[in-house]
Amino acid sequence: MTLLLALILLPLAGAVAVGLLRHNAPAAKWTALAVSLAEFALAAGAWFAYDPAGPRLQLASSVEWIPAFDIRLSFAVDGIALVMVAVIALLMPLVLGFSWGERLPAGRSHGGFFALLLVEQALTVAVFAATDVFLFYVLFEIMLIPMYFLIGGYGGERGKYAAVKFFLYSFLGGLIMLGSAIGAYAYAAQATGQGTFDWAALVPILADAPLSVQVWIFLGFFTAFAIKAPLVPLHTWLPDAAQQAPIGVAVIVVGVLDKVGTFGFLRYSLPLTPEASRVLAPLVLVLAVLGVLYGSLQAFGQTDLKRFIAYVSIAHFGFIALGIFAYTSQAQVGAVSYMINHSIATGLLILVIGMIIARGGSTRIADYGGMSKVTPLLAGTLLIAGLSTLSLPGTNSFISEFLVLLGAFPTRPVYTVLATIGMVLAAVYVLWLYQRIMQGPVRGDALVGTAGGPGAVTDPNKTGAHRARVTDLKPREIAVLTPLIVLVLALGFYPKPVLEVISPAVGATMSDVGASDPVTSQGGN
Repeated sequence: MTLLLALILLPLAGAVAVGLLRHNAPAAKWTALAVSLAEFALAAGAWFAYDPAGPRLQLASSVEWIPAFDIRLSFAVDGIALVMVAVIALLMPLVLGFSWGERLPAGRSHGGFFALLLVEQALTVAVFAATDVFLFYVLFEIMLIPMYFLIGGYGGERGKYAAVKFFLYSFLGGLIMLGSAIGAYAYAAQATGQGTFDWAALVPILADAPLSVQVWIFLGFFTAFAIKAPLVPLHTWLPDAAQQAPIGVAVIVVGVLDKVGTFGFLRYSLPLTPEASRVLAPLVLVLAVLGVLYGSLQAFGQTDLKRFIAYVSIAHFGFIALGIFAYTSQAQVGAVSYMINHSIATGLLILVIGMIIARGGSTRIADYGGMSKVTPLLAGTLLIAGLSTLSLPGTNSFISEFLVLLGAFPTRPVYTVLATIGMVLAAVYVLWLYQRIMQGPVRGDALVGTAGGPGAVTDPNKTGAHRARVTDLKPREIAVLTPLIVLVLALGFYPKPVLEVISPAVGATMSDVGASDPVTSQGGN
């Protein structure tokens, strides 16, 4: 068994074990955490086993599934898929740690909740690793099922509505993608006499397809990935899902699941339909810039903390799409590293917001104020998460945004200039949020209570004031947040280990689409 297969099967086996232990909450929790930590160790092993200078697809395994249509259970990773596998392996134990003491709806157990999270992890790893187009489609749809139950069964008052909306959007996009996959198979059968869903075999076959064929295939894949990413105007499911999902589930939705869309652009849209991708790139770039500006402006108007994060992420996905469809190596490397760093920064931000909500008992921004006087460590952590979100130099997101803009400007100057407005807006809305929550007078029912009440605070600046029942970060919360803070700072100053892994895969994608790098070309003159 390869490391990659172990990365897929281990969480599935762990989910079964946790499900069997669901009536024993402590045993279920510890089993799930042990499995997630073992998964992280396997992901670390895969990272060190991967050779950036080696073949494009590594750690491969393949088994016949439906021989009549040459459909196989084929898995392998390039540098882009590998880093996304590593990201979910990093985030899952942190999500479980955060959710350890979370209150669940009546009748729901932590065993069932953790089991569904592990199933989602296994399916997400399989989606990133699939190298058979039909298998990718099947996994793309199946991964919706555990997330539907996580949002609908464990979410807020409108969780069922948000879950149905999320499912229908993604399921419809998947069906449209299936039409393109079938079209690719049919064209391969016509061109070579043998239909195939093998990704590596389809890339050279479809490269010679007429533009009209490529356009239809591109549009099917693009629709599914634009919904998943999500790009404006196909984004409306995300704010509802983020608002209603439990915090740990929101980390997976916004931090990992959305990346399946941008990953799909790089793995399927560009290599399988290179000419159509170039012809239709201006359309995608318009949507990307709209996403940056629309998401940034919408973030200002939000009154709910979780919806705020959703719109901030929509703006960030616009930057990622800009980098992908700028067709330069710098911009695409920046886009892929943005995928990773967005997962880290947004994961940290969502977890911190979750800790704030747990203390204040409300998701409304207006219900908070002056928390830094009561929870200085939590305030500092929110500041770090916010600075990473606005891509401050020295944080992990800066190099990604810098590479996207630097690489996109030579080929897409107008779109790049418009996107830079989003950088200015990001600084404003992040600092605005921090000021509202952490600065000014202390307010909020959980922070300011009736004098003499249990744990109430009348005025934290006065001697003799009652101690707040709201405490600062606890040891478990510090353990959850510390790895992400370390990565925010470490990758901010030394991104080389990640860039070295993704650069060869980006170079191969550039070769697939026949794009020349203007920076390299100028340098050779």
